Amino acid sequence: MPATLGSPLPTIGILLCAWLAIGLLGAFWPARDGGTRVLFPSGALIGFGLAVTAIHALTVLPPDAPGWRLVLPLGLPNLPTHLALDALSAVYLAVLGGVAAGVSLYGAGYFRAPLALPTGSPPGLLCAQYHLFLASMGFVLLAADAYAFLVSWELMALSSYFLVVTDHRVEAIREAGYLYLVMAHVGALAILLAFAVLGAAAGAYSFEALRAAHFPPGVAGAAFVLGLIGFGGKAGLVPLHVWLPEAHPAAPSPVSALMSGVMLKMAVYGMLRLCFDLISGLAWWWGLIAVGIGLFSALYGIVFAAAQTDMKRLLAYSSIENLGIVFAALGLAMVFQGAGMPLAAALALLAVLYHSVNHAFMKSLLFLGTGSVLHATGQRSLGRLGGLIHRMPWVAWLTLVGALAIAGLPPLNGFVSEWLLLQAFLYSHEVPRAFVNMALPLGAGLVALVTALSGYVMVKFFGVVFLGRSREAGQGAVHDAAPVERIGLVWLATACVLLGLLPAQVVGLLERVAQQLRVGSLPDNGAPWWMLAPISGRQASYAPLVFLAAFVVFVLLTIGAVRLIRRTRAVRVAPWDGGFGPLDARMQDTAEGFGQPIRQLFEPFFAMRRQLPSPFDTAPTYRVTIGDRFWDLLYLPLAGLLRRSSSLLVGLQGTRLSAHLLYGFVTLVVLLGLVL
Repeated sequence: MPATLGSPLPTIGILLCAWLAIGLLGAFWPARDGGTRVLFPSGALIGFGLAVTAIHALTVLPPDAPGWRLVLPLGLPNLPTHLALDALSAVYLAVLGGVAAGVSLYGAGYFRAPLALPTGSPPGLLCAQYHLFLASMGFVLLAADAYAFLVSWELMALSSYFLVVTDHRVEAIREAGYLYLVMAHVGALAILLAFAVLGAAAGAYSFEALRAAHFPPGVAGAAFVLGLIGFGGKAGLVPLHVWLPEAHPAAPSPVSALMSGVMLKMAVYGMLRLCFDLISGLAWWWGLIAVGIGLFSALYGIVFAAAQTDMKRLLAYSSIENLGIVFAALGLAMVFQGAGMPLAAALALLAVLYHSVNHAFMKSLLFLGTGSVLHATGQRSLGRLGGLIHRMPWVAWLTLVGALAIAGLPPLNGFVSEWLLLQAFLYSHEVPRAFVNMALPLGAGLVALVTALSGYVMVKFFGVVFLGRSREAGQGAVHDAAPVERIGLVWLATACVLLGLLPAQVVGLLERVAQQLRVGSLPDNGAPWWMLAPISGRQASYAPLVFLAAFVVFVLLTIGAVRLIRRTRAVRVAPWDGGFGPLDARMQDTAEGFGQPIRQLFEPFFAMRRQLPSPFDTAPTYRVTIGDRFWDLLYLPLAGLLRRSSSLLVGLQGTRLSAHLLYGFVTLVVLLGLVL
């Protein structure tokens, strides 16, 4: 339907332009802090308005309606800019607005002038880049033609690059930014080729024309492979993941929260748009590719997360794991859709959408928690932290919510989406392919393994940072988060709790996407509002409020029993110390020791480099460096090949003019031969 006076599409466009206006104000703000105390809360208010408007659009859009459309006289000749708002884009716009509200509130305190990266970009320029990043992601979700999509995608990549290299005077940060920029443009090139293949076959580049076209299997398959490369690279799927553990630690923590929480979901949105909306006639075997890559990425990411000793690198590898789970669910939906199983396809698609929403809030909360720790202590290394729950109680308890949620523990939100995915895997035995219905159920076991390892990693992360005793002296001046930062953390933590306690209501909204994409819909089984029963109550159901009530009763009974025992039989003794004196920080487990069992069990995953002590060393040391095998097997040989090729081209530049003319003539003859 076209955009009318009551359409939410113009309102969303105005809100995105307001983000651009805030960024422009920040660039020219006369104050030293670039207006961060005013402009970032204003950006948070716009994010809240965007989330409310997107959720309202999702509720009022009829299931069979295509959405609202708007054509602007901007762009290339005979190719105006097409914008559209439907159920799929509304879900991710709500995610963008909701996460941006919390992160922007937190950023108002994090980027305050005395502490805001004195060696990097000035706060005003940072404000401009930050809000351009937010607006570009919004326009990616509204774009309804290939040209507008790619322009918005490139703006998102460039603005996020400048945010990654905020502290650009540090060489390691510049290198991480360069790697991110190269991988982003490789992915953008693959996406460009995917749209080029489809546009050449359809004769137009608007999404409406692509949606109405019928592509030959070869064209559709080529577009799917190119899209998987482009969007998979942006999502951090293995082996295109190498930029993610480098860029996230380099960026400021609010930027890391937006990149991991929201930007990675733009890749999921793009893959959903390409496969379920623009390409008609999915092939079921495409889904097997996505399932295999997704599950391998999930296991690879969580294993590397368990071995990390840097807080932000640990969370970055955890993002690889979660995006792997999302792409595995997406592939499973494609298998079911291609096999003619609409009910199972809708269930898997709901798992994709629900986990996308959940991960956006969980991971943003965790990155902001690490940002507060980094601000207060100046340390990212787990080996130099500990006992911070006593000095940073607000940050510790709110970060605990995110850690429990991402570990998949009920009644928080991470459990719901992973439970939906496991329910979808249980239908894989009904796929009418002998090999597939035997192999896919193994994916359920792998998801369970990854979930267990995720809980292991979160115990390591939270326990080493916040529990125990301080491992380094000089942390007496550690302070808790500022009040405005606490508001941002509370906002994200509240979203994690509500998304976990009200899953039936969230599924009811997300189901509109499955209906719009003509995937299928879940049956109306008459389950009460407090119970989630996606298929039927007899097969599987989950009541988070009942679970929460039982858990609270169990905790209260345990506390009462302990107090009763203390009153009746209280015996006070000195803590056991084995005769070695009082306990100190050296007697508690370290991050390296915590991850050692995982390193031994999954040693083939790692490129282990051991530095053995020499017998002649006065202070012998033993050091283990954990590397990524894909660097050694893929990227370093590729970099060497490019270096040799560029050296050859540099040598050709020094030849005489006659040689250059000869090269041009030979090239022309070859091209004519190819054309004719």
